Parts: sequence; structure tokens; C-alpha cells
Amino acid sequence: MTNPTSTTTAPPTAGSLAGRREWTALGVLMLPLLLVSMDVSVLYFALPAIGADLAPSGTQQLWILDIYGFVLAGLLMTMGALGDRIGRRRLLLFGAAAFGGASLLAAYADSAGTLIAARAVLGIGGATLMPSTMALLRTMFTDPGQRAKAIGLWSGVMTGGIALGSVMSGILVEHFWWGSVFLVNLPAMALLLIVGPFLLPESRNPSPGRFDWLSVPLSMAAVLPVVYGVKEIPSEGWHPLYVVSVTVGLLFAALFVHRQRTTASPLIPPALLKGRGFTPALVLNLVASLAMMGSAIFTTQYLQSVLGMSPLAAALWSLLPSVFIGAAGPLTAQLVQRGADRGYVVAGGFAAMAAGFVLLALTGTDSLWLVLTGAGVLACGMVAIVSQLTDLAMTGAPVERAGTASSLLETAAEFGGALGMAVLGSIGTAVYRHEMPATAPAGARETLGGALAMAARLPGPAGESLTRAAREAFTSGMQGAAIAGAALLALAAVGAGVTLRRR
Repeated sequence: MTNPTSTTTAPPTAGSLAGRREWTALGVLMLPLLLVSMDVSVLYFALPAIGADLAPSGTQQLWILDIYGFVLAGLLMTMGALGDRIGRRRLLLFGAAAFGGASLLAAYADSAGTLIAARAVLGIGGATLMPSTMALLRTMFTDPGQRAKAIGLWSGVMTGGIALGSVMSGILVEHFWWGSVFLVNLPAMALLLIVGPFLLPESRNPSPGRFDWLSVPLSMAAVLPVVYGVKEIPSEGWHPLYVVSVTVGLLFAALFVHRQRTTASPLIPPALLKGRGFTPALVLNLVASLAMMGSAIFTTQYLQSVLGMSPLAAALWSLLPSVFIGAAGPLTAQLVQRGADRGYVVAGGFAAMAAGFVLLALTGTDSLWLVLTGAGVLACGMVAIVSQLTDLAMTGAPVERAGTASSLLETAAEFGGALGMAVLGSIGTAVYRHEMPATAPAGARETLGGALAMAARLPGPAGESLTRAAREAFTSGMQGAAIAGAALLALAAVGAGVTLRRR
């Protein structure tokens, strides 16, 4: 046992059981992970108050919302590889300090530009925290059963944090001021900085080679334009700017892949992708994220714009499906430990997600409990899938590449989420426009929000008729997207059963 006062804690030896120290350290790691995932959605209810206080332009408001996710996605691969070289604990603590400092700056920002800059630094901090927590988890839990259970908890916290962020935002803004949504980060980051050096083991690649700095801008140039383009297409349509953005990103992706294959010390070693089950895990993780984020854009709008709930009420109702998320990962891990084939378990998770989409396809314009049940089944299937795919990928990857492996999984999830909003969002929009009456105003035929805004300005029966038609058209769009999502997930279930069987 190492000295408790030492700043370097040795990880457990391979195959040994983790003790109280490691499980306590896992609890500490869950806090920054929860906050990083919450920050994706924490501004949803704070934005009106920010607009009144800082008066951002339309472009600035978009950057306030999106800069965090863009920087996070663009730097994940870089930070994962960097952690493998300089030490995952060191990078985690650096990220915690950056995240805490940026949270303080954001809370007291006196201009839109300052808030955008603070959100960008938050994205940098988040990009260090996410792969570092998983890489350290891989180091601390060397026993396969314990590691599977820990990864299941990690997956549940990650999924639940996104749902919790919007609710936390609404409650804090209602009782305090918009800056309070950032100040909640400070206690958790302070705790991590204080106890992290004592509880967390330091680990790094003993022979990392030189760091390929050219791959850093190439990776960002590959990720950011694609994420930007596919996120904008559902709301703005196939505008040439977004098509060009995606095309440029794909060209840089080809250059990035060429660089990794030809350089002596690549940022992402090609051999990592050839590891046991690693590439199937990446692809299936992307598909699961596509389905989850694609469903979320419909369910959140359904609660607010179809059922007419206030934003806070909709957020509180949306928490209900999250009640069972925390148990889904550990229960799935127990199934595998008791002998269930991992491929079939993951296939079952995809089948559950497909069933959730089937429930969404059966909804009408007054189907609260059916939508919540469908969302809950989707979320539980998602956690079961991610926990098993993460365990498979992290177990198959060399320990010295744990940070790189984790960052690739997270990057695949970011791409999947953006694709889900683009693909399923486009299907829903197309069905909505087809179902809207030809006599409806042009703006009302574009989006549900536009239709409801126009209906509010029309006299009695005319406004009610337009509202009813728009809500029915949106529900039809959700049904169409749900059918497409169910079909995709059914194919993924078959693919998982075939590619992951016996792994």
C-alpha cells in the first residue's frame, strides 16, 4: 500500500480487485463527468436571462450555445493522446482547474464576447476531463467484473447528466441569476483538485514517442466543419454553406487518416483500430448516439409545443425516463458476467432502443405517457449498449493507449449525435412540410415553432385550426423519424449480434 500522503498513487496490479480507495476515487471522478455532460444543456433555460442582461446579437447567441460542444468535439482526440503522454491524472487536474476557472469567468461575464470565450475554455477543460476519467477508470479497475460495473456507472452518469443539465438550469435561473448555472461547477472541481492527487493513480504511456503536432490542427479541421454542418442542416436546410462545410471536413479527415498511416508517431495509431472489437464498438457507439440524440429533438419539442408545457415543466417531466438509467449499465454488466454473450446483450440493447422508437411511432397529439415510456426504453437501451461497447473497446485497447481509445469513443458519440439531429431531424421536417395544408402560410409550413407563432396572431377559429394542423403534422413527422430510427436500430441489432458474438 502506498503512503496516503504521497502525490503518486500506484494503480492496482493486473487482475487484482479494487478496494475502497478505487471506488471512492470513482465517486470523485463521477462529479466532473456529470458536470461536463450537464454543460451540454445547462444554458437551455438560462439563455433568455443572458439575452436580457448581455444583449448578444443573434450570431453571438448561437456561439454562446454551440462553442462549448464544438471545442469539446474538436479537441477530444488531441487531449486523449496528450493524456497518454504526459499522464492522465495530470491532464485531468489541469482540466479541472481550467474548467473551474472558466466557470467563474462565465458566471460573472459582463459581455457576450467574454461569455463566448469562457464557454470555449470550458470546452477545452471538458475535452481533457472526459477521456481522462475513462482512462483512469481503465487503470484503477483491472478486474474485468469490477471494471464492467464501473463502466456501467460511468455510462449512466454520462447519459443522465445531459437530462439533468436543463432542469438544473431552470431551477437555478428561477431562484438566483443566470451565472449560478456555472458556479455549481466550482465545488466539484475544487474537490477533485484537493483529493485527486491522493486518490487517483498516475498513469501514462511509458514509450509514447514524439507528439505529432501537425495532427492536432488536422483533427480539428476534420471534426469541426462536419459537426457544424450536420448540426445546422436540420434547422436551416441543405444550404450550400453547410454542404461545403461537411465536404471540407471530410477532405481534412482524409488528410488526417493519411497522416496517421504515414507518420512514425501518429496521434491515433492505426493498430488501435485493428484491436479486438474496437472498430465495431466505435461504429455501433456512433449509431446508438445517432438514435438517442435524434429522438431527443422530437421528444423535447413534443412536450413543449404539442402538449403545451412550459420549458421547466417539460424538463421536469423529461427527467422521469432517467429514473431507471442508473441501473441499466450495472444490470447489463451482471448479465455478461453470468455468461450471457456480449454480442447478444448489445443486440438486445439495440432492440430495446428500436422498441422505444416503435412506441414513439404510435403516439398521437396527446400521448404524454407513451412518449415518456418510449424515451425511457430508449435511454435504458442506450446505457446498456454504451456500457458494454465501452468495456469492450477499453479492454481490447492497450493500457498505454487508454486515453486515445476513450477519446475515439467520445468523438464517435459526438459525430453520432450530430448525425442523429441531421438525419432524423431532416426526415421529421420533410414529413411535417408534406403534412401541413397547402393553404397554411409559408412560414407555418417550415417549422412547428413558426406555425404556433403565426397561429397566436390569428383570430380564434383560424388560429386554433392552424395550431391543430401544425401539431398533427409535427407528430406525423416524429412518427416518420421514429420508423426510420427503429429500422436503423434493428439493423444495428443484427450487426451487433454478428460482429460482437463471442467477444
